[in-house]
Amino acid sequence: MPWSRVISGIVAIALALVMLTLGGWYFTLGFGVIVYLGQLEYFQLVRAKGIEPAGKTTLAVSQALLITAALAPPLVDAMFALAGTLICFYLLFQPKLSTIADIAASILGLFYGGYLPSYWIRLRVGFDAFPPPGTTAIADPLSLQGDWPVSWHLSYPLTQGLTVTLLAFGCIWAADIGAYIVGKFFGRTRLSDISPKKTVEGAVFGVLGSIGVAIAGAWFLRWPGFPWTGVALGSIIGIASLLGDLTESMMKRDAGVKDSGQLIPGHGGILDRADSYVFTAPLVYYFVTLILPWLAK
Repeated sequence: MPWSRVISGIVAIALALVMLTLGGWYFTLGFGVIVYLGQLEYFQLVRAKGIEPAGKTTLAVSQALLITAALAPPLVDAMFALAGTLICFYLLFQPKLSTIADIAASILGLFYGGYLPSYWIRLRVGFDAFPPPGTTAIADPLSLQGDWPVSWHLSYPLTQGLTVTLLAFGCIWAADIGAYIVGKFFGRTRLSDISPKKTVEGAVFGVLGSIGVAIAGAWFLRWPGFPWTGVALGSIIGIASLLGDLTESMMKRDAGVKDSGQLIPGHGGILDRADSYVFTAPLVYYFVTLILPWLAK
């Protein structure tokens, strides 16, 4: 493994942990930068196919979605519909007649690059500031103080948004690292023509790594139905992260490029590193807000 890949990976994980720990506006604004850069790469892939999406409009309304996710999570779905309408209006009044591909690529950019990632903000920031019915809010999304723990002792009560998001990220990291190492050294069976370097052995070990981390997290958080809740969450995250990776590989293959960008040394672009997180976010969010409360009854 090239040293540039190792060093940039360590730096990326360190920055992610700082954002996660602080929460609030720190997480929202930092995540907003990641989403913005990822969407720029997505639109580069789209334009390589000769499609002309509403790039600037999509970028703007996606940022509005992320801010709404921090300040008023229940309104995000309504904002998504409004944002899609604004994008269509913009394309209707262009001097050049827009095509179905232009509209489809713009709406996909909003959904893939804005709406789905907003679930991470709902989970990390909104879960504490706007908790499920019957629980008390313990964080202010407008606060600049952040949620940095006073103590890292195991007895210190960390917020639910922080612990669940850390657990989800840990599962994704375990899945990515496990799949990479096992696939590189022991992989023999190709998983898909979409990404020739991915193997069945790597994919299976990646999912197992995610399950292992999720089981440990379920035990630490004392989730109902342990260890099966850990097995379920780990399986969901492991499979969803793999599907996210393959989806981004499919877009790059169609655009005829190897990497979505060159921003991260040894890794490529933002999408090359963040693809595993896109489809995972809503699944984790609804698992902890719907499934776990139902099991606890």
